[in-house]
Amino acid sequence: MKRLSAIALCLCFLALGAAKEPEHWLPASFNGWQMAKATAKSGTDPKSLDAADAPVLAEYGFSDFESAEYRRNGRTMTVKAARFKDVSGSFGAFTFYLQPGMASEDIGDKGASGNARVLFYRGNFLVDVSLEKVTAMSAADLRALAEALPLLHGETAVLPNLPGDIPKQSLITNTAHYIEGPLALERLGVPIPADLVDFTKTRDVEFARYRTRNGEASLTLVDYSTPQIAAERLRAWQAATLPGGPFYFRHSGPLLAAINGNLPEGEAQALLSEIYYDADVTVTQPTRPGRNENRYGFIVALVTLVVVVLVVALLIGLTFGGLRVWLRKSLARGRQGGTEDIEIIRLNLK
Repeated sequence: MKRLSAIALCLCFLALGAAKEPEHWLPASFNGWQMAKATAKSGTDPKSLDAADAPVLAEYGFSDFESAEYRRNGRTMTVKAARFKDVSGSFGAFTFYLQPGMASEDIGDKGASGNARVLFYRGNFLVDVSLEKVTAMSAADLRALAEALPLLHGETAVLPNLPGDIPKQSLITNTAHYIEGPLALERLGVPIPADLVDFTKTRDVEFARYRTRNGEASLTLVDYSTPQIAAERLRAWQAATLPGGPFYFRHSGPLLAAINGNLPEGEAQALLSEIYYDADVTVTQPTRPGRNENRYGFIVALVTLVVVVLVVALLIGLTFGGLRVWLRKSLARGRQGGTEDIEIIRLNLK
């Protein structure tokens, strides 16, 4: 009995240990790179990744992180990966850390590199890699790392639409930033303060820099939930005293844009004219398609009608034909001799 109790107690401890074991999403190996497990770390405190901008990571929906050192053929790479609640968070954090001097890389969903540092996001993961040595195979290795990360599905895997609404002409590379909170807004130097943006009415802000004939200009684009809120915010922006002017504004549906800096009014208006709200009108669909639209149903109904008509015609034919045969046989039995007289028409042709 004591032995059974001891075994049961051991099984309970093993079950508790298995339950407490954290979920790991960084791969143990990829493309020949092996994780040095002694260097692996994980946690839920964003300060372990970026002590200065930990509150910004929290704004983007930071969930947890993992980091580890990988080794292959005497070389090493350090990988730090942050997981966010949705793809918009990882994408926003990626744009927050982008620098104009970085080169674009085809790694993950989008990547950038600066010397031996590579930054990319894949799904709801933001990955920061420090390479000991950059080789011709480094990009392929990191693509394999990105493919090994688990994918997110559903509504949380959808990218925000706002980054696609900014003008692309004269845009300075890697200066477009997607913002979801006031701290990132302040850290990126957006000229419209957080109280005027009012993050209680939006979580979608795009900030970008443009090269003009006179220097540089900044564009702030906000997507509010309704056109009425955007119109109310426009009046507040126009009434405020903003540094770094002159400012030019545009309101299109729920979108509100402001551009300022060293640029002529004509150039500012030309950039603003590229921002417009294209409403997607959705017609409520009936539960059943209309007769003119349901071709499949029409064909089925037509075939059914033909079959019914043929069956009815067959039944009518059998009924009348059978009735006639029955009557003739009944009349024949009633005659004398029980035989049926057969009338023959004779023609006396000589």
